[in-house]
Parts: sequence; structure tokens; C-alpha cells
Amino acid sequence: MAKIISIHSFRGGTGKSNTTANLAAYLASKGERVGVIDTDIQSPGLHVLFALDPSEVGKALNDFLWGRCPIEEAAYDVTSRLGGAVDGKVFLIPSSIRAGEITRVLRDGYDVSLLHDGLQALVRELQLDTLLVDTHPGLNEETLLSIAVSNALIVIMRPDQQDYQGTGVTIEVARSLDVPKIMLVVNKTPSSFDQDDVRRRVAETYDCDVAAVIPHSDELMTLASAGVFIMRHPKLPLSRIYRALGEVVRQC
Repeated sequence: MAKIISIHSFRGGTGKSNTTANLAAYLASKGERVGVIDTDIQSPGLHVLFALDPSEVGKALNDFLWGRCPIEEAAYDVTSRLGGAVDGKVFLIPSSIRAGEITRVLRDGYDVSLLHDGLQALVRELQLDTLLVDTHPGLNEETLLSIAVSNALIVIMRPDQQDYQGTGVTIEVARSLDVPKIMLVVNKTPSSFDQDDVRRRVAETYDCDVAAVIPHSDELMTLASAGVFIMRHPKLPLSRIYRALGEVVRQC
């Protein structure tokens, strides 16, 4: 049975999209058919990581939400753009980067209930094993819906006080929505921090599993979203952490 995994953060800049892209590539390397949907309609960016130029996007998630097309017509096979061979497939459903489309979302909104039907249609029409939902930061209506229909939620946070407070709110909401599995990923951890201590303190603070503690990576910053890290640098320690996180996701 296909899994829907939402990947969320209370604030922007946590590395949520990079984590999503690397998980997608890892799952595909294990032979899975993976869908990745960018529901951050106000500030989309996943297409950059998968080397999908906006000029190549004929239809996007926006078109489905406004009744212009079935959602599967907004799915793009980006497997060949991962930067290496994999046994599975990755399909990206991007949000539009066009200024007019983003402005329309901000001005007019859309029927959020359509998103639930769209997620189920993607799983069915693309025969997915896993659907990764890259959410909009914070808690808005579409984010709550995505979390509510998920088999698991991964909350990305950084080890600073603003993230600590916002993450607590997110986990409380997810528990109220009866999400079957909630996991934390502590990202961009300074190298001076003891990672085991960070894992212990975060787990105790939220009474929640910590799936990964990811240190700050100069190599990831240097890549600057120009590709998927584990495909470009498979032997580096950060790639081992992403693969371990991928194994946790496979067990959900």
C-alpha cells in the first residue's frame, strides 16, 4: 500500500525541500515509484533541485487546483535529472513559479479540499509506492489537510529557540489530527554540538522520535540546490545520514 509522507517545518529555511529531494532520490534508488508534490504554492522551489526549468512546466499543481487539468497531467518524470541511475522513478508535481499564478493564489485562494482528492489520484494514476508532500512552512489550511491524510509526518527543525517553540505547536496539532507516525529531523546542527546530546534533548522535549540529526554541511551549501546531494556526493557523511533517514521512511 502506498504511503503519504508529509515533510513540514514551522519556519522557512530549515532545509525541508533539500531533505525531501534527497529522500525521493534514495527511495527511487531502492526501486520505488516516488511522487514529490510541492504544495508550497506561495514560494515553490523543489523544481530547482530536480533541474526542471520553469519554461518546461506546461501545467502545475495550480492548474489542477483551479480545475484546468487532472493532477497527473501536472506530474513530470524527473528520474533522468537525478544525476545518476536508479531502479525506480521520481515524479515531480511542481507549483507554478509564474508571478501571476502566485498572485492569484494570494488574492483568490482555491478549494483546498481538492488537494485530498489530488493526492489520492496521484497515488492511483502514477502507481506510486510513496508520495512525499513538501508543505508550506507554518500552519495553514492546505498544510493541515496534507498532515491529516498522511501516514507519517517528518518535522524539520533547527536547534534554535524559535524553531523549538514552533515545532512544539506543529507536533501538538499533528497529534490532535491522529497522524499515525511523527518524526523529528534536527537539521543544520553546528559541528560544535554533540549530536547524541541534541538527539536526546529534542526527543525528551517533544516526547517524539528523532529520525536524524543532520550537521551543517559546507558541501551542501556549496551545491546551492544545483542538484540532489546524495546523487552528487554519495560517499560523503551527509549522504549516509540521508540514506539512513530514507530507511526510516521505508519502514513507515
